[in-house]
Amino acid sequence: MIGFIGGTGPEGRGLALRFALAGEDVLIGSRDAVRAQAAADSVLEIAPSISIAGALNAEVAAQSDTAVVAVPYAAQKQTLESLTDELRGKLIINVVAPLAFSKGVASAIKVAAGSAALEAREIIPDATHVAAFHNVSAQELLAPDRPLNTDIVVCSDDSEAKSKVIALAETIKGARGVDGGGLENARYCEDLTALLLNINRIYKAHSMIKIVGI
Repeated sequence: MIGFIGGTGPEGRGLALRFALAGEDVLIGSRDAVRAQAAADSVLEIAPSISIAGALNAEVAAQSDTAVVAVPYAAQKQTLESLTDELRGKLIINVVAPLAFSKGVASAIKVAAGSAALEAREIIPDATHVAAFHNVSAQELLAPDRPLNTDIVVCSDDSEAKSKVIALAETIKGARGVDGGGLENARYCEDLTALLLNINRIYKAHSMIKIVGI
């Protein structure tokens, strides 16, 4: 079971859709059960045959083997602190990008721990942490007939978990998983999100990344 902690936003719903289309059982979480189910229902409208439902974050964390943290950065610390028992021993995939916006321009927020992913590890040290999926367009994810011509950089200090998430990334049609090294490197993927959002604003596009030479 793959559970999304705070997965009601476009990125969470888009990844939930793609993983469910790949045959995974998926739960979308929220602090509000009604909002969680509404998010799941919106995904079911796109793909009625998939296995997806909504529930409170605590229920999602308890029931999932893999938990995808997809909350806004401002909510990450409080959310994870409230779920330490439920997430202990789990595989946690962090897709959080700490961002600020001023007059439509995105900028990266400096995180004391170094990155959102490293902060999550400080909060729940007895889980396996992976950072991935930061630079994938939510709009493209929510268009399931459209293959993603993108690379997905995956960072973790646990090689087995990193391989598992790379394989998960490659269940998304057109995507390639790329080994981005240790969790320390997650900061570069998180910060790159701000650049891509600003490029999107300039070009009115849904830009993603492609790494050449490997």
